[in-house]
Amino acid sequence: MKIRAAILEQSGLPAPYAQSRPLAIREVELAGPGQGEVLVRIVAAGLCHSDLSVIDGNRPRPLPMVLGHEAAGVVEALGAGVDDLAIGDHVVFVFVPSCGTCECCSDGRPALCIPGAAANGAGVLLAGGRRLSETGHDLNHHLGVSAFADHATVSRRSLVKVDKDLAFEHAALFGCAVLTGVGAVMNGAKVHPGDRVAVIGLGGVGMAALLGARAAGAERIVAVDISRAKLDIALSLGATDAFLATEDGAVESIRQATRGGVDHAIELAGSVAALQLGYQIAKRGGELTTGGLPAPTATLPIPAVNLVADEKTVRGSYLGSCVPARDIPRFVRLFHRGLLPVDKLLSKVMPLSEINTGFDLLRDGSLIRGVVLPEA
Repeated sequence: MKIRAAILEQSGLPAPYAQSRPLAIREVELAGPGQGEVLVRIVAAGLCHSDLSVIDGNRPRPLPMVLGHEAAGVVEALGAGVDDLAIGDHVVFVFVPSCGTCECCSDGRPALCIPGAAANGAGVLLAGGRRLSETGHDLNHHLGVSAFADHATVSRRSLVKVDKDLAFEHAALFGCAVLTGVGAVMNGAKVHPGDRVAVIGLGGVGMAALLGARAAGAERIVAVDISRAKLDIALSLGATDAFLATEDGAVESIRQATRGGVDHAIELAGSVAALQLGYQIAKRGGELTTGGLPAPTATLPIPAVNLVADEKTVRGSYLGSCVPARDIPRFVRLFHRGLLPVDKLLSKVMPLSEINTGFDLLRDGSLIRGVVLPEA
């Protein structure tokens, strides 16, 4: 079938993207679902820094590629062997397809699925191969999803069914921002009521983590960013304290305000400087959990003796250490109860034709989360 899709052919074009236009919207061919696959009409897709890092070249991916990995839509066709979804179901996309049988999946850690990671790195679907093409040439899939299009063929294991009363522009955010941010708090750090928590990096994922810390019952929620405007938003969402990371003495100020440091520092900026700050503001015996994705060449220098003497823990959290089939419905229930106001993360809704402008807004910090409507 013919679909409209946003194609990235070259990374590293100069900003502003509204002028260089790294994403070209063209008509391409989409093959129907094969064994274990599903055709979905995409209704809403979020703009995420993980997409931006491919556009600017910080996270290399095989090109040309149809970008987009955070989305929600409606099931339109089912491949052979898919018997637990029905046409018309509403679904959220998950950017790590899990095979269900590898060592990581068997250990209950589908975010670390080995075949899923290999497929994502190669730009193919979980079963192998590509379903997108243009003038006879294959196009790569982004994280098994390729959501910046009006339709997508994906593995059944890239989808989670959700309630039909959940607005699509909100549902889309559960596939990445909420899974990664709230999951880092609840599954990665395992924040308990009364804990002191710092969230470093207040993009869509960081703001979701802030909401997650509040829902988990954290006593102090310290927001840290390089943008005063984002700190103001964080305070409106429930942060108890806010600090500019660029201010002199920021680390000591945070440690004083939190009586020696936080129980959990959660880094979601994707930078070494943010990681270092997080490690420094964690109390003795505290923990640093990171869900940010810095450049592949970035390294984190840690004083080894301090790591031991202070008994600090440093852990990674990919996809929020989530089991998506369990956690997306759980987080949606918290949203419906008013405990996880994900709708407050949505800054702007725009048509697919404005996607390059949307990434300019994301790049300069104007958006917490923007959503494009492929059919608009």
